[in-house]
Amino acid sequence: MTGPDGETCPAGRSRDLDPADWAEFRRLAHAALDDVITHVQTIRESAVWQPMPDETRDRFARSLPVSPRDLSDVLADVRTQVLPFASGNLHPRFMGWAQGAGTPVGMVADMVAAGLNMNCGGRDHIGIEVERQIVRWMAEAFGYSDGASGLLLTGSSMANFLAVTIAKVNAMGPKSRETGLRSADGQLVAYTSAEAHSCIAQAMQLSGIGSANLRRIEVDAAGRLRPEALKASITVDRARGFLPFLVVATAGTVNTGAIDPLADIARVASEEKLWFHVDGAIGALSIFAPPLRHVCAGIEMSDSVALDFHKWGHVPYEAGFLLVKDGAAHRQAFAESAAYLQRGERGLAAGETWPCDLGPDLSRGFRALKTWMTIETLGTARIGDAILHTCELASYLAEQVRQSPIFELKHTVALNIVCFGVKGGSSEVNRQLVMDLQEAGTAAPSWTTIDGELVIRCAIFNHRTTRADVDQFMDAISGLASEA
Repeated sequence: MTGPDGETCPAGRSRDLDPADWAEFRRLAHAALDDVITHVQTIRESAVWQPMPDETRDRFARSLPVSPRDLSDVLADVRTQVLPFASGNLHPRFMGWAQGAGTPVGMVADMVAAGLNMNCGGRDHIGIEVERQIVRWMAEAFGYSDGASGLLLTGSSMANFLAVTIAKVNAMGPKSRETGLRSADGQLVAYTSAEAHSCIAQAMQLSGIGSANLRRIEVDAAGRLRPEALKASITVDRARGFLPFLVVATAGTVNTGAIDPLADIARVASEEKLWFHVDGAIGALSIFAPPLRHVCAGIEMSDSVALDFHKWGHVPYEAGFLLVKDGAAHRQAFAESAAYLQRGERGLAAGETWPCDLGPDLSRGFRALKTWMTIETLGTARIGDAILHTCELASYLAEQVRQSPIFELKHTVALNIVCFGVKGGSSEVNRQLVMDLQEAGTAAPSWTTIDGELVIRCAIFNHRTTRADVDQFMDAISGLASEA
């Protein structure tokens, strides 16, 4: 038989990849959606996490399939081999890492975005306008001017990398994109907290500057960068002939949630004429909660902010974001002319600045829809209240630890992260407790290292978590510790 283009087709089959039976596909798709909705709705009844059996690992070690398979059979695999063995961050007793729990609204948005299958690297279509709306919203939230620009990315690691690149080009000039670091008048150096996320050092590596040229500034007892130490380090570097160009403050350290004194750091950066970037992956969205806005005071003085909507914003992964106060500085770091990227005064190729002018990606999915739908549907007041609630739960957990005859706090609670350990216990005791709880499926804390000691870490981000969950967690870990 022949297809619509006149080419020969295998007997009885179209050459396209659409379903042969749309009604059956619709039935199966609705059933799959129901499966996922039920999974989310009943998540509390499941184990937080469970290890995969060998048969599941074997299922995903098969050879590349050549022949088609019925969608109903594939969805059966999803139901039995995928859903039960997810990472667990939807569950209210997932407390180990800074991961949001998502929402049903975001899930629907992802489905719609996948169906539309738009490339949001550029051109004139609704995907670009939705993303611009988010940029305008966040510029308003952070007190940036109308000239701000922004970009949705995979996460704050990539957003921080872009910020380092923008600061580098801003310091050296756009010609440096061609000539490279050798055109600098001296060795570029940057500054951040000793508690900063490792992606800042990685960004220095990827940018070609090198992590050896990142100064890790000492912190105070609360884990916050000391501005006077920052100032002293800059003075020493200038005297040695180095070229300071960037300071990265942290709004919510990954270990303890500590927030650097942003306003004080901003003043140092301004005096020294450094680009002032804030890694707000953990805590920047606290601006949505009025009682917490004071903790990020000074963030409006920054030149750029990285954050993750997929953490406290509960947008489904991936939803990182970079906001840049000076849109021209942002564009000069990435915009590249090419014959296939020419702009038109009208038509689909219209528009002066496309997202591909603001980052390295030409191929970008419609990430903006799930962020837009989440904020548009829930509103910042409701999202902010959920954020405030997790901080209240962290304070409640900290008080339970203080009253416990078994455990003791290991660090001040700044926001929603609680670090504690067994009184007089070793690092290995704490580590074993975490793994025992995870394998039991009761809860999923993690561990980290503070002052050379391995401690139990609970990062409470989940909007589904309640005091009852904290109580259940404490009962479970206390029981395990008593038996150890």
